[in-house]
Amino acid sequence: MPSRTSLQRPILWIATRNRGKTREFQSLLGNRWQVRDLHALPRMKEIRETGRTFLCNAKIKAMAVSRALPERLVLADDSGLVVPFLDGKPGVRSARFSGPRATNESNRTKLLKMMKKTPKNQRKAYFQATLVLARSGRVLGVQTGRVWGRITESELGNAGFGYDPIFQPVGFSKTFGQLSERTKDQISHRAKAAKGIRKLLSKYQGLAAATCHI
Repeated sequence: MPSRTSLQRPILWIATRNRGKTREFQSLLGNRWQVRDLHALPRMKEIRETGRTFLCNAKIKAMAVSRALPERLVLADDSGLVVPFLDGKPGVRSARFSGPRATNESNRTKLLKMMKKTPKNQRKAYFQATLVLARSGRVLGVQTGRVWGRITESELGNAGFGYDPIFQPVGFSKTFGQLSERTKDQISHRAKAAKGIRKLLSKYQGLAAATCHI
């Protein structure tokens, strides 16, 4: 039996310009879907994430993109790193933690500097991902995943993206920046949230296939 080509697979739009997230979602969702992101929509205006929670921001992105692409399935993710010792920072501002021109490197540098003298028993942290699936401005489902760990004293590894090189998940001696993509796809916050989304997506796969080439 011939394998499904990219032209036969339904399209799932990811409401992000973060190529790291896009690659991770393609890996998590497998070959049943063609994953596209906002790089394919260069005229789309930047979406202002004004919510105070991951859920609010994910909904904002899902609604904006799904209205811009009527009848298409859109998956929005808002995720970040939460450090209880820092009153929940970086939190929803994880991507912009070091300012409007923040980079992954500058965000990690700022966080490590803030925690330089933090005792080991206060370095607990968790990654959270909240996913919202939408179509034509209507929410179809929401899933959340969380993984606990600790902030390391220095950067270790250069795999992954974001805060991965300074986050060591519970039960592992390596950071997300050192772990293999396969392992991370099994334990990460986004992987946990994606499990529920995969089940939901299976209900809409035929609908997406019918509209993806219009």
